[in-house]
Amino acid sequence: MDTSDPDITFDSDGVCNHCRAMEAAMAARAAGAATREADRARLVELMKAEGRGRDYDCVIGVSGGVDSTHVAWLARREFGLRPLAVHFDNGWNDELAVHNIERIVKALDIDLHTHVVDWEEFRDLQLSFFKSHTSNLEMPTDHAILALLMDVAAARGVRFILTGSNTATEGIMPAAWLHSNKDLRFLEAVHARFGSVPLRTYPRLGAAKFARRALLRRIKAIPILDYVEYDKPAAMALAERELGWRPYRFKHGESVFTRFFQCHILPHKFGFDKRKPHFSSLIASGQMTRDAALAALNEPLYRPEALEEETEYVRKKLGMTRAEFDAYMAAPPRSSLEYPNGLALHAAARRVMGSLGGVARRF
Repeated sequence: MDTSDPDITFDSDGVCNHCRAMEAAMAARAAGAATREADRARLVELMKAEGRGRDYDCVIGVSGGVDSTHVAWLARREFGLRPLAVHFDNGWNDELAVHNIERIVKALDIDLHTHVVDWEEFRDLQLSFFKSHTSNLEMPTDHAILALLMDVAAARGVRFILTGSNTATEGIMPAAWLHSNKDLRFLEAVHARFGSVPLRTYPRLGAAKFARRALLRRIKAIPILDYVEYDKPAAMALAERELGWRPYRFKHGESVFTRFFQCHILPHKFGFDKRKPHFSSLIASGQMTRDAALAALNEPLYRPEALEEETEYVRKKLGMTRAEFDAYMAAPPRSSLEYPNGLALHAAARRVMGSLGGVARRF
């Protein structure tokens, strides 16, 4: 990482705080290797036991990307679980995403639940975030995925959600770059100020609802990739060979909007290149060399003709004129802290959960 993260610090050896934190996380993983297999076996047996008499043992989110694909593979082929795959369709799926999801659920014989959000609602919410000039334009999607997984798990009586979040490939991400996806108060404040279409089909998860689901229903999200030796290149090769999965050029390239956001809007309007934390994570976990990362960073994010084509596609789908889009890109960014938000409440909730210690971590 570099100083594009305003909160980065360097020690006397010139090593940044992200690398030190990642070193500690990887060391903790290495120290826990001896018990990880036993923990995983205990967790799988618990999911099977609690799934008896129900249609499913767990819920998994699927996007067509490699992380969620490997979660599906592990759940079905390695652990013998009966997962329900859940997909949030926000209208921006790349053709490859559709292909990959179809291949995954068919090859692994997994039921698929797809939630198609009302496009006019979602477009209005996305445009609200454009008008806010805050950096996390992906919050409308990422918040909805979390809320949807919780909703489906609760409706099906399932207690476990297996996620693709993992330390090995995502351990480094500057907190200052993107506002928390969990902050419903911020999302609703932005929409209330700039939106006009009521949110009727959009999944939402506020603090009270989360507390009911997590503490009363005991629904728990499990970063299952942290329970295995997750090697991303090996997982991609496995998915291609066994499932007919096809790779994307960039992480999260399965969504046209996510790709455009990460490869054009985020670096050029906000100065944040998400390849840096992604590559930094892979370097720290031993899956990429620093020289390879530096060489990859020198590659352009878009070819000029591809950028023009995707710019036109995105702005027309959102209903923006070219002048409106160019004005948006030229306008200065704003901090999410300029809008009402729930960060203080979230910090307090983390302190409470932390005070619960082992009770909160228990399955």
